[in-house]
Amino acid sequence: MFEGFETFRIDTGTVQIEGVVAGQGAPVLLLHGYPQSKVLWARIAPLLVAAGFRVVASDLRGYGGSGKPSGQDLAAFSFRAMAADQVAVMAALGHDRFHMVGHDRGARTGYRMALDHPGAVASLVLMDIVPTEVLFTDPRPEVAAAYWHWYFLAQPAPLPERLILAEPDLFHETSIAGWGAGGLDAFDPEQLAAYRALWRDPACVAGACNDYRAALHVDLALDRAEAGRQLDLPSLVLYGAEGAMARLYDIPATWAPRLARLEAAALPGGHFFPDLCPDLVAARLVDFLGRQAL
Repeated sequence: MFEGFETFRIDTGTVQIEGVVAGQGAPVLLLHGYPQSKVLWARIAPLLVAAGFRVVASDLRGYGGSGKPSGQDLAAFSFRAMAADQVAVMAALGHDRFHMVGHDRGARTGYRMALDHPGAVASLVLMDIVPTEVLFTDPRPEVAAAYWHWYFLAQPAPLPERLILAEPDLFHETSIAGWGAGGLDAFDPEQLAAYRALWRDPACVAGACNDYRAALHVDLALDRAEAGRQLDLPSLVLYGAEGAMARLYDIPATWAPRLARLEAAALPGGHFFPDLCPDLVAARLVDFLGRQAL
């Protein structure tokens, strides 16, 4: 995977971030979600390089090959900390301003990045999320049934870690089938094998749990404090037309008060549409990013 890309490990001062980079042109940062890694972009990134972009795909802290801080400080796993990591990575690669593309947890990191580092983010693409505050404060039973894992993963250690690691494939494959509106046979086998290796790694499981703990105990308060703020930058929201998020929310409407220059589109599939239709996702990104200036 990522043929022609260079692998890097960059020390941000608090953690080492692993990623890959290739291409020339306007820089684009790609960030994955849960329960995945930079491998999410393995079939999309080369298409962006071919279209004339310099592409960086990084693992978030706590995920993949990136560092996994120890200790009880949940702020170390907040989207604020993750965003700062990636801004430092891009600066180390020579890019003080870039296009930001994220799926799931990577999208939440990207949104926080645009809030905290507006000078760095030239444009923002968010895939299949509503704002963190919206999801956490929506008490509908159908939301709780679909997004129960937000609360399960946020339980104190080591309860979720031990339960997950007892049957890691069962836990994650059941979760993916529930959110994704499609079976595992729709995934690229090489990418799926890479994801499974992470699901079975205790450090990665702990990192993901700490991510969700931080969302509940740190990020929610940060988002509430800035709920009335509207970002004025080119933004694209993509979502899976058959996914749980689209069934439960008018996704563009949740972002309209927060993103002044918003475009939105539904793509075929559920939550994991970047895995299932990489060519279509890449085409949407090339169209949108090609119209934006740094």
